[in-house]
Amino acid sequence: MGQNIASWASGMSILDRSDQYESYDPLHAFARDELLCKQAASSQATICHIWLHPNAFVLGQRDYRLPLAKQAMEWLRTNNFLPVIRHSGGAAVPLDPGVVNLSLIFPIRETSFHHDFTMMVQLIQEALAFTGLSVDVGEINGAYCPGDFDLSINGKKFCGIAQRRQLRAFSVQAFINAETSHYNRASLVRQFYERATAGAKATSYPKVTEHSTASLEELAHLGPQAAQTFITAIKDTLIANGAQLSNMQQPSNEDVHELAALLKQRYES
Repeated sequence: MGQNIASWASGMSILDRSDQYESYDPLHAFARDELLCKQAASSQATICHIWLHPNAFVLGQRDYRLPLAKQAMEWLRTNNFLPVIRHSGGAAVPLDPGVVNLSLIFPIRETSFHHDFTMMVQLIQEALAFTGLSVDVGEINGAYCPGDFDLSINGKKFCGIAQRRQLRAFSVQAFINAETSHYNRASLVRQFYERATAGAKATSYPKVTEHSTASLEELAHLGPQAAQTFITAIKDTLIANGAQLSNMQQPSNEDVHELAALLKQRYES
């Protein structure tokens, strides 16, 4: 993994917002990440942003271009999942209070890291070291939002990682299935693709199977409070490597809502 965690985590501010849902619209959380990136660029701060969200369905931009994506999004709404399009990489991901969202935010410096994804991998592996289980890296066949930096235990994916770059800062974003059964999430994604892909080439969307993913509650036996157990482990790991709980000034709700509206207009046009 190259550099140790302390080499990039020392001095990092931990912004834990997992105890608050600022709105039903998950674009507000992504907008907050964007504004935190701008803040990191201007202040040279490094930030860990932790958040949860009620039922939402985050589409990648390729997902949104599928032939019947808009009809499939309406189907999601009837099942109480709010669909939104994200501006970072990756494919469709369902969110609920059992999914921990984690962003590592850095200014881009002349000595900036070339292996951005590996910092997130390193953090999650070290945070879960207490379980005694091996956290493996590599794409899991049949998992939703597949990628080279899928994290898995015993062949089951529990985490996907994406990246968002601005001109002078970047964020590495992870979703971690911490609680409850994996089956419902994977089934929801599979059904979305079935509805959205009429006439699409077979290579244009992931082939999702329910048995390819799992949660930390299932894989690591973290118990029914697995999300908070995992969040605590992340914070403890960062603090042990020189990070601190944040008292930083956060973006205003007005700025967050304004940018979220702009992102919606830009990526759903």
